[in-house]
Amino acid sequence: MGKQELPQPEELEAIEEETEEEGGGGGYNLKSSAPSNTHGVQPLGNLYFNPGSVNSRNTGLGNLQTLTDELVIDVLGFLDATQLGVLATVSKSFYVFANHEPLWRNLALDNLKGEFMFNGSWKSTFVSACYPSFDVGKVNVDGCLRVRDFYSDYLFQSWLCANLEMKPEWLERDNIARKKCISVEEFVSSFEEPNKPVLLEGCLDNWAALKKWDRDYLVNVCGDVRFAVGPVEMKLEEYFRYSDSVREERPLYLFDPKFADKVPTLGGEYEVPVYFREDLFSVLGNERPDYRWVIIGPAGSGSSFHMDPNSTSAWNAIIKGSKKWILFPPDVVPPGVHPSSDGAEVACPVSIMEWFMNFYGATKNWKKRPIECICKAGEVIFVPNGWWHLVINLEESIAITQNYVS
Repeated sequence: MGKQELPQPEELEAIEEETEEEGGGGGYNLKSSAPSNTHGVQPLGNLYFNPGSVNSRNTGLGNLQTLTDELVIDVLGFLDATQLGVLATVSKSFYVFANHEPLWRNLALDNLKGEFMFNGSWKSTFVSACYPSFDVGKVNVDGCLRVRDFYSDYLFQSWLCANLEMKPEWLERDNIARKKCISVEEFVSSFEEPNKPVLLEGCLDNWAALKKWDRDYLVNVCGDVRFAVGPVEMKLEEYFRYSDSVREERPLYLFDPKFADKVPTLGGEYEVPVYFREDLFSVLGNERPDYRWVIIGPAGSGSSFHMDPNSTSAWNAIIKGSKKWILFPPDVVPPGVHPSSDGAEVACPVSIMEWFMNFYGATKNWKKRPIECICKAGEVIFVPNGWWHLVINLEESIAITQNYVS
C-alpha cells in the first residue's frame, strides 16, 4: 500500500456512516465475518496523529528496524517453524512479524504438500498436521497478544484486503456487449475478427453441469481425486473446508487442467459452445499444451491482470456464482501492471483487492476505459487474444474456461 494512509477497523465504521449521510456511498465496508486485527497493528499514517507515540515496530526489531516490512518478512521466510516460534519470544515486534499468516501458509504448503485439513489458520493447520498429539483446541497457537503502538502499512493492508467488501462503485460499471442466440457468423464478424470482448447468454442451457454441479454432487462424483490448488493438490472436500473458513488476501484457487481426464464424468457434462469449436490447437494432438480448466474459488479469489499465453483467445463459462471482470485492450497496460519489454513476464505486485483500492478509480478518467461486467451463472464471456484481464469471484464460484485458436 506504499505510503497511503489506511483506515483502522474502528475508522471504517465512521467512514461508512459519513458517506451514507452525504449520499456518496464511497466508504469501506468490512465483511460481516471479518475478525478483529489480531495483534492490534495500525496503518503507518496513524502514527502521525499520535505525536507522542513511538512505533513499537522499530523498538522491538532493534538494528533490523532499518529494513522495510517486506524485507523483514522475506528474511523470516528462510526460517523453519521452530525458528519462527523461538523468534516470536524475542520481542513484541518479532512476535507480530513471526505470526504473519503468509509465512505459515508457505510452511504448510511447502511441507504438507496438500496433505492437511485446514484448521482455521495456517499456523494452527501446520501445528496440528506436524504434531497431531498436540491439542490445538486447548491452546491458542495463533496467540492473542495485542501490541500497542505498532504501525505497519504492509501488515495492516494484508488484513484489510482480506476482510474488505467490494465497494458498490467497483461493481456498477457494465459496458460489455451482451448478446443472446446470435449466429456463429455474427459472432465471428462482430467480435472474433475485430478482437472485441462479448458476454454471451443462453449458450449453456443444455449443459448437464449447469443443473448438477453443486458441492455435494462434485464431492460425491470426485471422491478422493486430487485437484491442482496453487502449488499443491487437494481433494474437493478438503478444499471446501479451507475455502469456507479462510480469510486471506490471496485465497488459494482450484485451477485444474486435467479435470476431465481425472474424472471423465465431468468432461462429459459440458460441451464447447458452438462459437468456439473451430480450434487450430487441436492439430497438435498429444503435444497440445494445457488448454481447459475447471475453476473453483471462494469470494475474493481470482486472477490478477494477465494475458493468456500463446496468443490464444479464451471463453469462460460460469456454472455457479458470479465474477467481476475488468479487461483492457492489448495496447493499454493496466495501472499497477509492469510487463517486461518482450511481454513474456508480467509483474503485478499488488493483490486484486489492493488494485481496486489504489488504481481502479483512476481508470474512470482514462480515454480508453476498461471493458467491465459481472458474469453470472449460465453466461459465457469471450476474452479476445492479447487483452489484459482481471477476475475476482464475488461469491463462491465454479467455472470452466478453455483457450483456443480460431
